Amino acid sequence: MNSLILETKDLHKEYTTDKKRVIKALAEINLKVHSNDFLCILGPSGCGKSTLLRIFAGLEKSSGGSIFYKNKPLTSSTHEIGMVFQEYSLLPWRTVIGNVSLGLEFLGKKRNKRLETAMRYLRLVGLEDYAQSYPYELSGGMQQRVAIARSLANDPEILLMDEPFGALDAHTRILLQKELLRIWDNNRKTVLFVTHSVDEAIYLADRILVMSAGPGTLLEEITVDIERPRKRSDPEYGRLTTRILEMLDSQIKQ
Repeated sequence: MNSLILETKDLHKEYTTDKKRVIKALAEINLKVHSNDFLCILGPSGCGKSTLLRIFAGLEKSSGGSIFYKNKPLTSSTHEIGMVFQEYSLLPWRTVIGNVSLGLEFLGKKRNKRLETAMRYLRLVGLEDYAQSYPYELSGGMQQRVAIARSLANDPEILLMDEPFGALDAHTRILLQKELLRIWDNNRKTVLFVTHSVDEAIYLADRILVMSAGPGTLLEEITVDIERPRKRSDPEYGRLTTRILEMLDSQIKQ
């Protein structure tokens, strides 16, 4: 068993609207994540999946409960936890290599070191030939690979991915799923990946966390015991798909 890297205890989140109405987004999330895990988080729209990632990234504050990173309280953002959004969030006035090296620049790394590291990760995602291109010159899938390279260049322990392939066409999405697994296999980061796609979750994850309808809590944790590389024609793949879809359907009907 790999070491415990992230843990939550009774984590919850509430919002107060302008009209003073309290909306509960997350309710008592108790979660354990081990190093090198690939976790996918599934749940109905509005269950708080993205909110959970944003709390881990330090972009939002929880309303209560505790978060521990490497057995120490996590109270603010850290470069050891990186995030990839559905929107590519690339700076249009910077080249591809300039975007990938951005985090290293914030960390105060010297220019030669920044560029060397950025090129290493561009090679990893197969975009070294586009280092001097600008984001508008790339396809959506290529831009998302740049965003992944940018996060990896900061050498995070945990990579948070909030529906990173959601805006892509089906074929590009499948290609990037394979690419992500290759990158993960080479780097062995801990990945928390939010998706609406049951198929994507089964294809990628070691474990799938299924969340309830809002306020979101963990409904069930499912271990995906299918050898990689996974084939969608595998009977177990189909059985697991049916099981999870039935769970999600039960939440929609509530």
